[in-house]
Amino acid sequence: MGTPTNRTDSPSAIDPAAAARLMAPLTELVARAGSAILAVDRTRMRVEGKADGSPVTEADLAADRIIADGLARLAPEIPTLSEERVAAAPAGSPPVFFLIDPLDGTKEFVAGRDEFTVNIALVANGTPLLGIVGAPALGLIWRGLVGQGTDRRAERLSTRDGIGAAEPIRTRSFPRAGQPWVAAVSRSHGDAATNAFIDNRPGAVRQMLGSAVKFARIAEGAADIYPRLGPTSEWDVAAGHALVTAAGGRVTDPAGGEIRFGGGRPGFIIPAFIAWGDPTAACPP
Repeated sequence: MGTPTNRTDSPSAIDPAAAARLMAPLTELVARAGSAILAVDRTRMRVEGKADGSPVTEADLAADRIIADGLARLAPEIPTLSEERVAAAPAGSPPVFFLIDPLDGTKEFVAGRDEFTVNIALVANGTPLLGIVGAPALGLIWRGLVGQGTDRRAERLSTRDGIGAAEPIRTRSFPRAGQPWVAAVSRSHGDAATNAFIDNRPGAVRQMLGSAVKFARIAEGAADIYPRLGPTSEWDVAAGHALVTAAGGRVTDPAGGEIRFGGGRPGFIIPAFIAWGDPTAACPP
């Protein structure tokens, strides 16, 4: 699983230039993890249940091994928190750490759908600074570096030719009067509060999606909002948070406040959040 993630010599800060230098090798790491997931035969794999009731497969573990080993070589001084290695979470609240979901959307993966992702985020002082979301079955990788417009991009992943050319992306302005909102909605985790939030925008169109693909659709201007007013985990949100923010949007709690990561919440749970394509639209539900 790579080197231990509990370190006492982790950096106290990371500058944007150093984060930018990590983008290319992290992208390659996401691509490699995605290829490992696609190599797993979904019709024959073993599916087990974790303590929280969520599924885990050999694909989750294969992707996690690749990412853990890669990060240990690439940035051994930066602690890592992965969904599949919560027991080895960094002690306290490190100012800089990687937050990983090696296979986000395991339920989609097990069901034979293509909306599952590999998520890597770099968190600095409680806020995601860099985020990469790869959807190997869709052949796409989305990347964002907050404050660095040239690094805000979508990249196509070709299994034959490697990672393709970048296509800059950006969120869109909220709909004008008479135009419907497009709401990215979880395919597997619906809840009454989220439905009520969407219903308060008359005529809103629901776009059912799995995993962090919902954040990506916000970032590329294909949807306007992604509300999740039920609990989820930090590793499900961090990479998408960075992606949406870097693309010009905002991710808030339901009251419009900031969301902090790595603060030691029990179970690393985020009670609720809303991703907004247009930050001027952010407001309480």
